Amino acid sequence: MPPNSPPRAAPGSTVRHHDWEGADVGGGEFTDVTFVGADLSEVTTTGTVFTGCTFQDVRFNASAHTTTAFINCTFRGAVFFDTLFDDCKLTGSSFDRCRFELMRATGGDWSFVSLSRAVLDGTRFERVRMREADLTRSRLREAVLAEVDLSGADLAGADLSGADLRGSALGSVAGLDLPGTVLRGARITIDQAVVVAEAFGMDVRAD
Repeated sequence: MPPNSPPRAAPGSTVRHHDWEGADVGGGEFTDVTFVGADLSEVTTTGTVFTGCTFQDVRFNASAHTTTAFINCTFRGAVFFDTLFDDCKLTGSSFDRCRFELMRATGGDWSFVSLSRAVLDGTRFERVRMREADLTRSRLREAVLAEVDLSGADLAGADLSGADLRGSALGSVAGLDLPGTVLRGARITIDQAVVVAEAFGMDVRAD
């Protein structure tokens, strides 16, 4: 098997330091596999399914994923520099000590993800479902969250300085009214301003 081809991994197995840089992965399923120190730089996946997998110190630099699913996966120390997720499903996945510079997500479902304390400055989430996502104490300075469904998400203590939140559902977001949440310079529409004001307990009137 060429060194940069996708590994063959039985459910529950561990794959260490596998180099599949630049590989084109179409389909395929991985269940409860632990990837340690793997290089997935410039990899493209289409319709691949990872369920309950762990990615420890894995590099996803400049990789592109289309309709791929990372369901209930755990990412520890992973690097997502310039990574693209297009219409992907990351439901229930958690991220710990990961790097996200220039990461982009378009469409797809990121509901129930745990991004607590994540540094997401300058990332882009567009038309993504992030229902009940844990974004507590995350840093989203100058990030784009455009037309994102944040219903039930928790943003307590998050730093949204200069973030673009236009078109996103903010009605049931938790933590916007807490002192530790920073919204300085965040961009929203008039309609969203009413929603946020009501979250702060204001009585919004037309006159």
